[in-house]
Amino acid sequence: MELQTLTYLVVGASFALYIGIALWTRASSTGEFYVAGAGVHPVANGMATAADWMSAASFISMAGLIAFLGYDGSVYLMGWTGGYVLLALLLAPYLRKFGRFTVPEFIGDRFYSKTARLVAVICLIVASITYVIGQMKGVGVAFGRFLEVDYEIGVLVGMAIVFIYAVLGGMKGITYTQIAQYCVLIFAYTVPAIFISLNLTDQPLPQLGLGATMADGSGVALLHKLDQVVKDLGFEAFTAQKGSTLNLFLLTASLMIGTAGLPHVIVRFFTVPKVSDARVSAGWALVFIALLYTTAPGVGAMARLNLVETLQPGPVGSTDGNLSYAERPQWFRNWETTGLLAFEDKNGDGRIQYYNDENPAFAAQAQAYGWAGNEMVKVDRDIMVLANPEIAGLPNWVIALVAAGGLAAALSTAAGLLLAISSAISHDLLKGMLRPSISEQRELLAGRLAMAGAIALAGYLGMNPPGFAAQTVALAFGLAAASLFPALMLGIFSKRVNRSGAVAGMLSGLLATLLYIFWFKGWLFIPGTEMRPNEPQYWLLGISPEAFGAVGAALNFTVALAVSRLTPPPPVEIQALVEDIRVPRARGGA
Repeated sequence: MELQTLTYLVVGASFALYIGIALWTRASSTGEFYVAGAGVHPVANGMATAADWMSAASFISMAGLIAFLGYDGSVYLMGWTGGYVLLALLLAPYLRKFGRFTVPEFIGDRFYSKTARLVAVICLIVASITYVIGQMKGVGVAFGRFLEVDYEIGVLVGMAIVFIYAVLGGMKGITYTQIAQYCVLIFAYTVPAIFISLNLTDQPLPQLGLGATMADGSGVALLHKLDQVVKDLGFEAFTAQKGSTLNLFLLTASLMIGTAGLPHVIVRFFTVPKVSDARVSAGWALVFIALLYTTAPGVGAMARLNLVETLQPGPVGSTDGNLSYAERPQWFRNWETTGLLAFEDKNGDGRIQYYNDENPAFAAQAQAYGWAGNEMVKVDRDIMVLANPEIAGLPNWVIALVAAGGLAAALSTAAGLLLAISSAISHDLLKGMLRPSISEQRELLAGRLAMAGAIALAGYLGMNPPGFAAQTVALAFGLAAASLFPALMLGIFSKRVNRSGAVAGMLSGLLATLLYIFWFKGWLFIPGTEMRPNEPQYWLLGISPEAFGAVGAALNFTVALAVSRLTPPPPVEIQALVEDIRVPRARGGA
């Protein structure tokens, strides 16, 4: 069966499953819409949390970043997995015990302030919308290639699917849909990885294949070969550190604490019956997450090796060794139609020269070969996981499965984020502040309308994304790190922090991080000033916009503690409440 037909069948079947689950589990109350009635089994919740957690950035973009960044790409693995551990140990059990199922509601009650709750709503919406943009980018990439439609059409289709099962089902429908999506995405990620690992190293597990020797009998380790192949093209070794140590450290920290502050994951710990169940589901989620995250480094390394060897089959520098553009493989032609892969024949020889023309030493050598610059003018990193099975020549059913998995990853996280945004607007803003007397049915309707509006906004922004999926998601994590995480930590572990400190801290962290991102991404235009391009030489102390969230968090902590010391302490009952949520209840307590 041809690839496009097979893809339509596999993706269509998965969508039918998601919509069927949404109709079967349609929410009929606000409790079911927001927290699935707090009746989800811990193992099932762990699987749903893993799907909610592993977004398009994890499935589509993370291995692509590792493929091109090599060693430096490991910060995404360390940051996101470490952040989940931080969330599971330091936040989830206490927030679950407190009993408020949205982050703004916790912040409003803990800091006895509607202003604090409003600021938390703003922080949540800014971070979540930024995160959703990355998911929509992943949806557009997957649809654009495998269903052979325009990128924008792909985003619109994804919006329609999320609208149906998220707006109808709420958290109840999203939870059971995410369980199905986890099964789809983990199967889609690991099956082609096993095939490719066997082809390259004879090792069935990519985790082992990454450190194994090549299957061609050369006795050369896969990583050693990859290092040599990319160095021959003027790039730095795959295993070499390329960025500054300070930036790598801050990016890891930003991803970790941003992870722990993301509301769409925190709310999942309210869908189980008891506090002890929240801890159990956190452990299961980590197991399910590890299946993909330990596979990603092998996928990234093998994808880069396959890509380079496909484009450079002959000896580097030979007059006839480079791949002829007219004879480019079918996978190359397929991805060219999406606009995510582009070639420009700069020297008119009809052959593909792929190398690092920014390396001065190698550029001089390339000029002697008659090359006029890197002719692969666009290789979008988000295509690597999706294109890898095609590059490796795997069967069409595997390629179709990967498309379904990428869409499952993007849609599962998008649904969780959109529900978090909807809850913030309908429950925290409308019910909690503007119209406290609103009925449950009207609140449920408001929640669905808010989600529909959030889907429309996310789709529009997804059609004009600020970067690769993982880069966009990293910005969202930085915003959550700088705004919500310090308020949550101080709200749980400090009796002295008051409402003035919390509000000042959140605003300072959010505004400083937004300003840095907009300035150094070149999005902030101030008349009479020169816009700062997104280049390392302009960054403050070499800190990238994606890593600045850690600095914003430090500023948030500092301002919150300082202002709290200069203003009256919280009421005695609030201090007693903080003390109470840190005291473990008896085993099996609610």
